[in-house]
Amino acid sequence: MAGDRAIQRLLERSWPADLPGEQAATLLAWGRKVLLADATGLGRGQFPTAFPEAVDGAGAVAPAFTRIRIQAAVARQDTRAGRAVVHLVWAGADRGGTYTDGRLTDIPFHHARGDGTWTPQPPTTTS
Repeated sequence: MAGDRAIQRLLERSWPADLPGEQAATLLAWGRKVLLADATGLGRGQFPTAFPEAVDGAGAVAPAFTRIRIQAAVARQDTRAGRAVVHLVWAGADRGGTYTDGRLTDIPFHHARGDGTWTPQPPTTTS
């Protein structure tokens, strides 16, 4: 969608790229998966560091959103070493059926020194 491309350009202009391309692409792919697990409640068990309650047996999570569309996303270094964050702008219908775009979620990732594996942390969503 044309509006999504404009949002993507704005994100890229606001936060200039600072990660190697392959690393950014990997983080974006994982960030999208974590967002979908967060918003739908499905697949949270795949990300125990982002959703510890899924492992602790807290029970099933009622899906909060449907018809999810990621409008734009960027992966950038965090201010702390060994950390990165995926910024996502997305749209989705809530339980009442109201479809809203421009929802924001940040998914932090970290990795240990010498380890190239990025581990997702609990996401932060603002509406």
